[in-house]
Amino acid sequence: MAEGLLRHLAGDHFEVFSAGTHPSHVHPMSISIMTEIGIDISHHTSDDIDQYIGQGIDIVITVCDSAKELCPTFPEGTENIHWSIPDPFTGWSDDERFLANYRSCRDLIKEHLEEFIKNH
Repeated sequence: MAEGLLRHLAGDHFEVFSAGTHPSHVHPMSISIMTEIGIDISHHTSDDIDQYIGQGIDIVITVCDSAKELCPTFPEGTENIHWSIPDPFTGWSDDERFLANYRSCRDLIKEHLEEFIKNH
């Protein structure tokens, strides 16, 4: 969600990558709630974070506490930003009861990204 939101909000001002400590495909609920606001992330992937070590990444943003704890250390000079946003993932269920959690997560990430863009 963060990758799609940052690409949408910032255009080409940033080169954006999405990586995870446990990479996999994008959850269908994430795709659904992003489509609600006109952003298609159905083609996005979550890459292994280790592939970005030593690649000249300037800023690393982690959006949940488990990612911060497991994220490898990037070289000195990399700006590390952390936002403690509750992870909506509760499994691969498509039970619509969980949509509110995904929407809340999306909206919190969007708020943080809007502030990030203003300051960068």
